Amino acid sequence: MNGRNKAPRILISSGATVLIVAALLHLSDYPKDIRAVAASSLHASMQGEVRSLFFLVGWDWLAIAIIMLISAVAGQELRKVVVLFCGFALLVTLAVMVAFMGWFWGCGLIILSALIILCGGVLFRNTAD
Repeated sequence: MNGRNKAPRILISSGATVLIVAALLHLSDYPKDIRAVAASSLHASMQGEVRSLFFLVGWDWLAIAIIMLISAVAGQELRKVVVLFCGFALLVTLAVMVAFMGWFWGCGLIILSALIILCGGVLFRNTAD
């Protein structure tokens, strides 16, 4: 490695780490939130949908973070595009979260992760290092 992509790799890895923390915090609340859903007046089929969506959000964040970590070290030419796409995907996720649930601390983690990843993606050079 010649060092040209050292700062972007650090930014991308840092953003991925923040996203992993957000995903793990999100998933750690799963049992508590599922109990609240079970106690609610939602129809049984809607309860299943909420449980599924709650779990899938955490899973998607983990998947995006793993893609970021792989992209930060892989030698493929498309890694800048992949990193930028995933960063923008997180911003879309954030917009939907804010629209449906309002601003809360989890939104702060997602925007922090997205911005760090996007900064790393913008600085990233597709070279053979």
